[in-house]
Amino acid sequence: MMDVKDSVVERYSEGAKEREESLCCPVDYDRELLKMLPTEIIERDYGCGDPSRYAKLGDTILDLGSGGGKICYMAAQLVGNDGYVIGVDMTDDMLALARSHQSEMAEKLGSDRVDFRKGHIQDLALSLDKVSEYIVANPLNTLEDLEVFERWKCKERRDNPMVNSGSVDLVVSNCVLNLVAEEDRSQMISEIFRVLKPGGRVAISDIVSDEYVPEHLRDDPYLWSGCISGAFQEKQFAEAFLAAGFIGVEYDKWDGDPWQTVEEIEFRSVTLTAYKPAEIAAVDGGQAVIYKGPFNTVTDDYGRCYGRGDRIAVSERFFENLTNGAYKDHFIAVQPAQVPAEKIGFCKTSGTLRSAKETKGGVHNSGDVGCC
Repeated sequence: MMDVKDSVVERYSEGAKEREESLCCPVDYDRELLKMLPTEIIERDYGCGDPSRYAKLGDTILDLGSGGGKICYMAAQLVGNDGYVIGVDMTDDMLALARSHQSEMAEKLGSDRVDFRKGHIQDLALSLDKVSEYIVANPLNTLEDLEVFERWKCKERRDNPMVNSGSVDLVVSNCVLNLVAEEDRSQMISEIFRVLKPGGRVAISDIVSDEYVPEHLRDDPYLWSGCISGAFQEKQFAEAFLAAGFIGVEYDKWDGDPWQTVEEIEFRSVTLTAYKPAEIAAVDGGQAVIYKGPFNTVTDDYGRCYGRGDRIAVSERFFENLTNGAYKDHFIAVQPAQVPAEKIGFCKTSGTLRSAKETKGGVHNSGDVGCC
């Protein structure tokens, strides 16, 4: 049986020492951001997209499978002095490459705002650096030693997580999620959800396939470590994030031409974006949303329908989620002229029509600048 981790670590360890062209997918990176980066980091980077372009000033960003640090150092220029970038990788040679330039990059950036941590991206609560330190100090010689070690890991995850829950504004990744074993993917996406703040975002560049990859290709370690065999099927990729609780899941980038075609299966680069829902009470604050079009009707992932031009009642939670992120350009946000002094329960069924009288005189925000 193929060991996914070993095949990935071996190949990317070699890729950290010498550039491997077969791992590269053409990407048009921002050349202004690349100017600051050391040449060897640029040359030994393997990705299929540029999730750094989703970074905002002041963001705390987590890069999954950060490799030599290229995306981290690019994003660090965009988040500014009030932002912070964390890179997580499991490959020692890649981490050594990224860390070897930290002092130089901190001086160029004007602050030390990039941190590289060793860990598995499907277990963001456990630092592998701390695991290594523990084993050196406490050799595992007996079954009892192993049981104590397992208890220690549980305690570390609970009390000293490598990445804290609700601490990250944006999770990015560049062609790495497909390298994780299939049995670990549900936990991996749940971990992404855990570390994000309410309202936090993801921007994941990865390879998807137009058909499900057959077993004989999934069992090929070379194709797996080469971002082929482990590719998510194109619909499966989005559904995995929906299943974890994300909203506003969409393909923001989709390459028209396949990166590779193997046995008539097309593998192409995409960038998926999504949001963690805001944690606001589901009470009636009198708000409504109006779907702008161009479709006659759209249905959200909760089964609520929005007809074009209809004034639909929504709870404060749905109002926040529908008027930000992926949805904001499609809805007109209607705030009532007077917000109820007391919001007790949800007195109007979310998803039903709201009378114009209830919001008359209120503020309409379509996301565009008006003419007056």
